Amino acid sequence: MRIKEGYPFEIRRLYHQELQDIRALMLEVISRLPFQDLFAMNDEDYFLELMNGKGEVYGAFHNGKLVAYSVLAFPGVSESNLGTEFGVPEKELPFVAVLDSTVVHESARGLGLQSFFHELREKRAVEKECLYLYSTVHPQNHTSIHNLEAAGFTLQFTRLMYGGKNRHCYSKRLIGLKKYDS
Repeated sequence: MRIKEGYPFEIRRLYHQELQDIRALMLEVISRLPFQDLFAMNDEDYFLELMNGKGEVYGAFHNGKLVAYSVLAFPGVSESNLGTEFGVPEKELPFVAVLDSTVVHESARGLGLQSFFHELREKRAVEKECLYLYSTVHPQNHTSIHNLEAAGFTLQFTRLMYGGKNRHCYSKRLIGLKKYDS
């Protein structure tokens, strides 16, 4: 269990038994977006892959209810590895991590959860000796863009992805970063 001081949340890694809560939160948040292209929805199989070794999912709970989750993916040598979009050599693809979706219920927005999750996921990527960290964001998702740039990510390019959705593609090189203390 991870609890960050000053946050009224319980922060912890999520597993199979929370899959339905993750999906319910994702669907609820997406249903309230001004337009659907802001978010590329993931299916249950994607979350199962993550939970079976291709990544990690973290959640924030308030009064026992899941109010936010965030995904760190380790895509390995695969078509879905964003490193291929950035020109990472095939031998280095196993050292790519992706900050995938972060979903925060409207009742928990503005409390720093997205920034907290960025820090947590970067720490985990460094612990796993990743060399590269990537993320994509819709060009009109100003909060996520601000948080990525504040975390040291650099915009590399913009293109259509995820079935024709426009995305900014951000990167951060992790080489030379000192491993975080446990």
